[in-house]
Amino acid sequence: MICSTRFWGIAILAGMVARSADAGDVENVRHVAVFHEPGRFGGWPANHGIWSWGNEILVGFSRGYYKDLGPDRHAIDRDKPEEHLLARSLDGGLTWSIEDPSRQGALIPRGKSLHGKPPVGRQEADWTDCPGDIEFTHPDFALTLRMTDTNVGPSCFYYSYDRGHSWKGPFRFPDLGTPGIAARTDYLVEGPRSCLVFLTAAKSNGKEGRPLCARTTDGGKTWNVHGWIAPEQPGYAIMPATVRLSDSGLFSAIRHRDGTGSWIDGYRSMDNGQSWSFVNRPVPDTGEGNPASLIRLKDGRLCLIWGQRKLPFSIHAKLSSDQGSTWSRDYLLRTDGKSRDIGYPRSIQRPDGTVVVVYYFCEDHSRERDIIATLWSPPAR
Repeated sequence: MICSTRFWGIAILAGMVARSADAGDVENVRHVAVFHEPGRFGGWPANHGIWSWGNEILVGFSRGYYKDLGPDRHAIDRDKPEEHLLARSLDGGLTWSIEDPSRQGALIPRGKSLHGKPPVGRQEADWTDCPGDIEFTHPDFALTLRMTDTNVGPSCFYYSYDRGHSWKGPFRFPDLGTPGIAARTDYLVEGPRSCLVFLTAAKSNGKEGRPLCARTTDGGKTWNVHGWIAPEQPGYAIMPATVRLSDSGLFSAIRHRDGTGSWIDGYRSMDNGQSWSFVNRPVPDTGEGNPASLIRLKDGRLCLIWGQRKLPFSIHAKLSSDQGSTWSRDYLLRTDGKSRDIGYPRSIQRPDGTVVVVYYFCEDHSRERDIIATLWSPPAR
């Protein structure tokens, strides 16, 4: 059974405290603590995934130990354990509880994790091949895809039929004929046995990365490259965030970086992910680089949210009313970050229209990193 608690050590009550931080330039915004523990580092929801069922929200993140490694590195102690945890809200993001799925043998970093060591005394089960017949349309379904060891994989996946209370896996994700697959959680269910996943493959030189769309039609037993989102580039193009526009239309926001800078580009497919074309550059400069969260609002608009890793360190949003062809101004959700060590958001929209975006944030450079939920009501059309 997953361990669930409102406290970690002498931590403040996570989720019960609304933050009074700078709300940027928008109205109807509220910041809520999801995870805070003295001396700890919470990070990277975008690497784990977010799921929702009405006002029930589940999000994954990493918990490590805080250590100041200088202004250009993540403030996580690489010589101490890093755990993969879950945070759950039953009231639309107002309050949160923390769950540790590793207590049932699930979601444990395998081997050398990206930023720290595996949890002490816990061993992830051996990866196996998925037998297939996953029921993707189950009403309480959740899927998470993970990369391990390096930025070029290998990768695995888990799935749940009970809203993330228990997980089946880990199942090996194939390299798809590439030098390696770096999987993070971005997927669109098509039918009972069919699902599209959006991943990053290693380039032909073995370095990260090139985004692609993969597909299964047999419930996860086999996966195949369905379409390449962007060509190989001098730097990297990674971490897709994808929404469905129509029965055959998709839009994906891709994190880019090369020697000239970092930005987010938009790509569109009109044949359900088999072929893609560049549309525009919604975010021309993200500082040192940050992935986007992309959701389609109930009114049809697209909502793009990202962390800005340049002064002022901040969380931004943009809206599009024409399926990503043009974008609004930046909406500044908050501008009070004390370090570039922020962002990696994932978002959902509640039944009442409120957008809940979860990310990691630095409110004091000499302290821990927190997981924060910002609740925001986008302006009307």
